Amino acid sequence: MHIGIFGLSNSGKTTVFNASTRGNAEVASYVGGLILPNIGTVKVPDERLEKLSKIYLPKKTVPAEVTYTDVPGLTKGMSSGNDQQAQTQIFTHLRNAEALLHVVRAFEDENVSHPDDSVDPIRDIDTAEIEFMIADLGIIEKRLKRIDRDIRKLSGTDRDRVRIEEQTLRWFQELLESETPLRAVEMSDDQEKVTRGYRFLSQKPQLILFNVGEENREDERKLIEMAHEKFQTSGQIPGKIPSRMASAICGKLEMELAQMEEEDAALFMDDLGIDEPGLNKMIRLSYRLLGVCSFFTVGADEVRAWTISENTPAQKAAGEIHSDLERGFIRAEVIRYQDHIKYGSIVEAKKRGVVRLEGKDYIVRDGDIMNIRFNV
Repeated sequence: MHIGIFGLSNSGKTTVFNASTRGNAEVASYVGGLILPNIGTVKVPDERLEKLSKIYLPKKTVPAEVTYTDVPGLTKGMSSGNDQQAQTQIFTHLRNAEALLHVVRAFEDENVSHPDDSVDPIRDIDTAEIEFMIADLGIIEKRLKRIDRDIRKLSGTDRDRVRIEEQTLRWFQELLESETPLRAVEMSDDQEKVTRGYRFLSQKPQLILFNVGEENREDERKLIEMAHEKFQTSGQIPGKIPSRMASAICGKLEMELAQMEEEDAALFMDDLGIDEPGLNKMIRLSYRLLGVCSFFTVGADEVRAWTISENTPAQKAAGEIHSDLERGFIRAEVIRYQDHIKYGSIVEAKKRGVVRLEGKDYIVRDGDIMNIRFNV
């Protein structure tokens, strides 16, 4: 899972990156004309994996991972400004991410200037969104010019496909010109297929993360409610994957916690009334935003968590482990995590009748423990 972190200058996004990765990154910079983002990979904390590892005592335990890419700060007007090379590089890093984490400044600090000279989180969210929409419009306009020039050379199914692409892009153009981000609309399968490769920024799932100061942590709920009302952020609708969510942390405080020993951090969190580290919260919300879940494989050699999209059938999930397992899939031996913990072992669980054999179309659920039967 790959998450791109962005925000306006001096929003504290690199502080959030350091809190997420337990790193000490400095502000991203130019080197030899290239944008060098901060990149860090984090092991996903999962108590289920830890408990399974204690049961099997494997040679290695492999958690799921999240990669964060922190790009330099955005500036108002950068999409139509003079430094197109920098803009292109920054946006390319973000287009390569599966989802985006927008760090929004919600703290006051006279020693850290704001590019617009005042702290206004809603304004800053609008500013970044407009930059994304302008960048997406630029891509669409260039592509439509090429279509107008080349479509006469095409015939048959190629021409039909490009016509669908053209119609979809013109629809997108109208939406963006009316300042409607592309994540706000639903597409048909054909429309999604012909535009998948563009990786539009305003279409990517986004987690708005308000970065509050230590003195105004009590404002977190108010900010989240404001985002929900203004931007229709969600995450509370069962069975529905939201396209935009909102949360809040104190980045400075979370970075301090990330540098502490585990026991000291737990005591500090308890004193401050913090239920969970910001890292855990961001990963949990990112999973929800992307509609992904984890299943497990267990054994004496390895206990491992695998990340898959929700509603993934067993045969395709097997392919995450190895392509041979998908190609030669016969059956999946499945037990729910709770049942495994309850009965202590696969052997005992089989005696209790809670281990099932499932076919290739079985939809893997979060927490399933699977053993794939295959023949290649």
